[in-house]
Amino acid sequence: AVRWYRLATDQGLAEAQYHLGVCYQNGTGVRRDHAEAVRWHSLAADQGLSHAQHNLGWCYWNGAGVGRDHTEAVRLYLLAANQGYALAQRVLSELGRL
Repeated sequence: AVRWYRLATDQGLAEAQYHLGVCYQNGTGVRRDHAEAVRWHSLAADQGLSHAQHNLGWCYWNGAGVGRDHTEAVRLYLLAANQGYALAQRVLSELGRL
């Protein structure tokens, strides 16, 4: 799957960027690399993909592959939540931010 995601990322496809980020985040088909996950999630999040914004928010909240930044994490969770992404809405609710 990683090979196909890479081919699709060459076309700038946000879903493929997100899925490649998940592969790096979880170590599926590649060596786990949170910094590389952040790179791919950022590209997809910049295109407005809500689940990438959520995953990138998780990375910022936990300091995985990027410096811990709760303000940036909440900003990203809000972007995803405002698109109706239920998981981001739940996280914000648990944080008392929604």
